[in-house]
Amino acid sequence: MASITTTGRRHSIDAQGDPLVPRMLLARRLRALREAARVGRPEAARTIGSSTSKISRLELGRSGCRPGDIGALLTLYGVDDGERATLLALAGQTTGRPWWYGDGDIVPPWVRPYLSAEQSAKLVRTFEAQFVPGLLQCEDYARALIRRIYPAPEIERRVEFRMRRQRVLRRRPRPLNLWVVLDEAALWRPIGEPETMRAQIRHIVELCRRPNVTVQIAPFGICGRVAGDGPLTLVRFPQQGLSDMVYLERANSAVYPSRRPEIERHWHVFNTLVTEAAPPEHTPQILAGILGTY
Repeated sequence: MASITTTGRRHSIDAQGDPLVPRMLLARRLRALREAARVGRPEAARTIGSSTSKISRLELGRSGCRPGDIGALLTLYGVDDGERATLLALAGQTTGRPWWYGDGDIVPPWVRPYLSAEQSAKLVRTFEAQFVPGLLQCEDYARALIRRIYPAPEIERRVEFRMRRQRVLRRRPRPLNLWVVLDEAALWRPIGEPETMRAQIRHIVELCRRPNVTVQIAPFGICGRVAGDGPLTLVRFPQQGLSDMVYLERANSAVYPSRRPEIERHWHVFNTLVTEAAPPEHTPQILAGILGTY
């Protein structure tokens, strides 16, 4: 567990205690067991006195479920004692508190699943056109960006939260692998004072020296043509059998496409961006050129 203390409050990041991955693993197995037993969602819902939408959410990993209800479903599906014990233990992990719980009042509901996924992931690939992505932001850039949106009393707390989130890039023993395609326009869009932009560009250069961080700069004109839908983030988990997560951030909401064709389409978009952006080895030179203009 990584922890940090600020302003008298103790915060911790413990991706192992976050319920997202246990929910996804349990969801995948429950659906497979139900289908193998040829049980429909309505019958499963009646078994636990709930609705078909509850079963759907459970099988998508979007909600937890009481161990007693999971036990009833496992009985209905004819699960043997050995697997039953394993799945009930897994169910017990689905009701834990996510790592961002202590700051839930400043975390919008639509971004919470992504934040949990980010801390549990082995690989995050992201494209951004408007601003430097949160995982790459230096403190001054984050502060200037947050100041545009939120009132003064909230600014420092939100900056601290964003910096704490970045600890995933330095975690041990397996830091997150991050691959970013950044539209060049984001680096020409002034956020804060010129020194803030200089600090931000130097920060990206430093991050690029890490073996787990790759940054590509996409020239003007490419991103609007290839990725016209806006920011795109793809999350891959270390656990076998879990589908990749697609996170499409919008102004005041987010979309999480979950069907396989949708996931594959967004991977194709990102791979096209990788192909058309400047190679990663050119990034320091490109950033040096932009830095010289501020």
